[in-house]
Amino acid sequence: MSKQQIGVVGMAVMGRNLALNIESRGYTVSVFNRSREKTEEVIAENTGKKLVPYYTVQEFVESLETPRRILLMVKAGAGTDSAIDSLKPYLDKGDIIIDGGNTFFQDTIRRNRELSAEGFNFIGTGVSGGEEGALKGPSIMPGGQKEAYELVAPILKQIAAVAEDGEPCVTYIGADGAGHYVKMVHNGIEYGDMQLIAEAYALLKGGLALSNEELAQTFTEWNEGELSSYLIDITKDIFTKKDEEGKYLVDVILDEAANKGTGKWTSQSSLDLGEPLSLITESVFARYISSLKDQRVAASKVLSGPQAQPVGDKAEFIEKSSSRVVPR
Repeated sequence: MSKQQIGVVGMAVMGRNLALNIESRGYTVSVFNRSREKTEEVIAENTGKKLVPYYTVQEFVESLETPRRILLMVKAGAGTDSAIDSLKPYLDKGDIIIDGGNTFFQDTIRRNRELSAEGFNFIGTGVSGGEEGALKGPSIMPGGQKEAYELVAPILKQIAAVAEDGEPCVTYIGADGAGHYVKMVHNGIEYGDMQLIAEAYALLKGGLALSNEELAQTFTEWNEGELSSYLIDITKDIFTKKDEEGKYLVDVILDEAANKGTGKWTSQSSLDLGEPLSLITESVFARYISSLKDQRVAASKVLSGPQAQPVGDKAEFIEKSSSRVVPR
């Protein structure tokens, strides 16, 4: 019986979509999830796809050709360690584990050294693009043993997004935790971009009293110029989304922003290195403040806050605001 060239552990949306992406490139993919129900669900929803389910770790590992290539898409932290520990008894020296989660780079360095000492290869890999990117083509940032990367590079290059120059959005970043470090900084930069957009919205909405339709038009115009980006593009559409009652979602949605830690890690790393990183660090603090909903409500009853000042020329103000949405 022929064996598969790659397997994916973790059938939540990112793991599922990456498995489907790989399958769409002509590969037959072994899939495994800790809960049998999740694996069965993925198979049932993708009949006809070349996804082969396995319900024990041993069967999953033994289904792969050697050196085995196993992509881990599980919750970062203890979940990753647990998944690795469950795989190790069935691995052979030279097998490759690819961690595609949002993992702290220091954890990746530790795991790389531990697994290397046992003869296994470990590639800490940043994956950017979200659920849609995972399915249609993400940006991929692998780090670890260069020789191990060369063994998985053909697959990674096939599933990655393609840049304007026609090259796949994947490159070997460096040893140990380099891939996850770059992904961490990437996410930190995105924190900063999102905070700039949020503050521009606050000025235009609170200061100029623009309607949601006017906000959508302003961001549409921004997206047609030098500010054109994925974040500006999706933000322009957010302003006109309505709920079942016909209310604008942006006006009624809970104003609390969660975080997965990558922005915090970026700020911590900058402090460790003695490098100024005020924009990203303040964007992390802004998220923390947003999560303190009860305290903010209480504070609003005793603190009046700044008052909006009249603006003479709205068009001129909007033009000046656009120059501050993205740092130059």
